[in-house]
Parts: sequence; C-alpha cells; structure tokens
Amino acid sequence: MASAVPATGRELSNPPLDGITNLRFSNHSDHLLVSSWDKSVRLYDASANVLRGEFMHAGPVLDCCFHDDSSGFSVAADNTVRRLVFSSNKEDILGRHDAPVRCVEYSYAAGQLITGSWDKTLKCWDPRGASGQERTLVGTYPQAERVYSLSLVGHRLVVATAGRHVNIYDLRNMSQPEQRRESSLKYQTRCVHCYPNGTGYALSSVEGRVAMEFFDLSEASQAKKYAFKCHRKSEAGRDIVYPVNAIAFHPIYGTFATGGCDGYVNVWDGNNKKRLYQVLFLFALHNLSDQNFRKVIDSVTKLLFSLLVLKISN
Repeated sequence: MASAVPATGRELSNPPLDGITNLRFSNHSDHLLVSSWDKSVRLYDASANVLRGEFMHAGPVLDCCFHDDSSGFSVAADNTVRRLVFSSNKEDILGRHDAPVRCVEYSYAAGQLITGSWDKTLKCWDPRGASGQERTLVGTYPQAERVYSLSLVGHRLVVATAGRHVNIYDLRNMSQPEQRRESSLKYQTRCVHCYPNGTGYALSSVEGRVAMEFFDLSEASQAKKYAFKCHRKSEAGRDIVYPVNAIAFHPIYGTFATGGCDGYVNVWDGNNKKRLYQVLFLFALHNLSDQNFRKVIDSVTKLLFSLLVLKISN
C-alpha cells in the first residue's frame, strides 16, 4: 500500500498576497511564473529564490504561461489577454474576450497562443512580431459552454468546458472539432491534461475522480480507458470527497500526479493502475478570514503540487 509522507521544500520569498491560480516552470531554466487573485503575475528565479519581476492587472489573474525565457502570457478576470516582457517589466494587451479569460496555452508546434473564456469562446492568436505591431487574432471558435481547462500535445488541443463537454481540435484545421465528447465523469470538470505520448488525456472532476481517455476511437483503444476514485477519506462512517484540481505527467516515464483539495498529492502508475505514493502538504494560515479558507487550500495544493512535479520530473 502506498504511504503518505510529509512534503519538504523551500518557501519562496515575496509570495503573492492572495490565492494562487496557476504557476508554470520554464522549459529552459529554473524560472517560475505565478498568477494570483491579488491581480499580479510574478516571475521568480526558483533556484536563487529571487523575485525577478512583477506585473499588475486590473483584475484577478486566472492563468499564465511562458512563451520563452524572455516573455510570457497571462489572462485575467478583466477579460484581457496580455503579453509580458520580462527584461523590461513591460506588458501589452494582445486582445480581449467578452468575459473573464480562464485559461491560456502557447503552442510551440503552431506558433499560436490559445485562450479559453467564460464567454463560451476559444481564441487563437499570433503573437509574433516586434513590439508595437498589431497583434493578429487568428480565429474565434464558439464553445457549447464556459471554458474551464485546456491542454496541448503537438498539434492536438483538448478543451474542457462547463456542462461536461470535451472538444478535441487539430490546430492545423480549427474549422470544427475533430471529436466532440461528453466527460465520462458525472460531475463538473476541474482539469484536463494530455498524455506526453499524444495518445489521450486525463480529466479530473470536483467529485474526487480521474478519467483516463484515448483519442483513437477504435474498439481496441476505447477498451483501455478507465476511471478511478482519489482524494477521498472516510470520517465518522462518511466518505468525504475532494475536488481534483491539477494533473501533471512525467515527460518521459508517463507516471503522473494529481493534486486535490484534501492537501495531498498522489503519484500514479497509470499503466498498472496503481498509486505509487502520496505526499501530504502541511501549511499554516496567517491573517486569513474564514471565507478565504477554501481558496487558500485550493491554491496551496496547486502550488505545492506543481513544485513536486518539477522534482519528480528531473
């Protein structure tokens, strides 16, 4: 049986002042990009524990991602999509949605930025060109419901929305989805993440479950899909269920981790359908009102989960 161990690590200096919505590590360095409800995006040198830059928005920042080590992108509740230039601490508005923008991903394969919003649209942008030039909106693609999560692998894009809808696109032909699916999980989707080998995706829900899905619609491939329960505990004879906020895969071995509102990170061997181990994150709360408690649990779990994923990916 997998054992639970307490997490160990180092606290970064100058953290955000409110809940963390997402963070991304650079593919080329130890730089860490963090978005927060405090309306900021912060760039850290994680190895040196130094804050390298800070960008303020007009509303809570809901997601962020790197372009390269010199720039990144952010999306916010003020409906904006922004490009961040780290060397000058400057930013420009790439474009806008008609409602808060929930998620952002940069496709290196297509050279495009993809944003998903609660206005029920997906937008693709071409951010290339010198500073000051007009940015190009490549296209707007209506969705059945509000966009909650995006994930990319190669030219394939998976979009998870409210109402348990899942659309699968080829970025080379966005005229319509390659596949339209409904989540096999009964409750609201929290996160979707593609397998590193490009064969499918994992999808998590608010009801402590994860579904392992495959793109190939053949009977043989679909027979391999499955779902499992996680991030639950029994207390006084009752089963307490926690949302699964985040999923991340080891880029080579295919093992993956899930982070939940229970404060645990579980690490899984998906091929053998086995949990390898779990890590419990213990943290103290200081000067927080009761109504912020749940938001703090969500954000801390996601933050420390991502730090663990960096460790197990190395």
